[in-house]
Amino acid sequence: MKLMSLVAAAAISLPMTASAHFLLHHTDEVLIDRPGDVPMGLIFWHPMENGHAMDMEKPEEFFMIHNGEKTDLMDRVAPAIFKGKENEAAAFTASVPVKRSGDYVVVTKPAPYYEESEDIYIQQITKSVLNRNTLPTDWDQPVGLPTEILPLNKPYNVIVGSTFSGVVLSEGKPVAGAEIEIEYMAAEPDLAAFATTESTVQPMAGGSIVAITDANGVFTFGIPAAGHWGFAALGSGPVTEHNGKELSQDAVLWIHATELK
Repeated sequence: MKLMSLVAAAAISLPMTASAHFLLHHTDEVLIDRPGDVPMGLIFWHPMENGHAMDMEKPEEFFMIHNGEKTDLMDRVAPAIFKGKENEAAAFTASVPVKRSGDYVVVTKPAPYYEESEDIYIQQITKSVLNRNTLPTDWDQPVGLPTEILPLNKPYNVIVGSTFSGVVLSEGKPVAGAEIEIEYMAAEPDLAAFATTESTVQPMAGGSIVAITDANGVFTFGIPAAGHWGFAALGSGPVTEHNGKELSQDAVLWIHATELK
């Protein structure tokens, strides 16, 4: 009972961001067969609703970790206009150089976004993982971000019908009672056209899917469908103010699930 009260209190103390804002790292594939540059879209969007897209400013950082080595990729980031179903918005195209076998942990630290309707800033520090030749190297290691979700299952090898777990970290320490907003990429962007596609599912009738981390900062979610799933730990970061206003510094992780055949 005491633990439940502590978790509830921690969750209440965290700032609430606008529903379903997600920074996307989208690639057509997460398992890479051949060496080369993998195109990626950086889009701030409502992917499960196939809804409104938000204007992005140039990211503060865009880099990858491979075999424990960090490589700055900001020279591979270019501005673009993403064509959503409801509107067009400033976004970015990028590419990730995948050459050797192993994991490529890709990170975007965006500039804070001002959400006028709530009079707060949102900064979604986002991770995704590409892999070449099924050799695991980096997926289970923290990057050292202000806040991040450390996966406890391979994020590119999740089976539909199984569960996915992660631990929320803030300055390297687990966050108990963190609210995790969970989003399905119902309309995967067409990177060539840099535009949305038709939705494959409808938004949940009950609103956003939410989980709460336990006393060890761990959450678990059952994966019901194949595709890309996003997890956002709301307000889990140490920075809480920007330009004199409240900042929700979120940790975002994207994973990919497939059917067992």
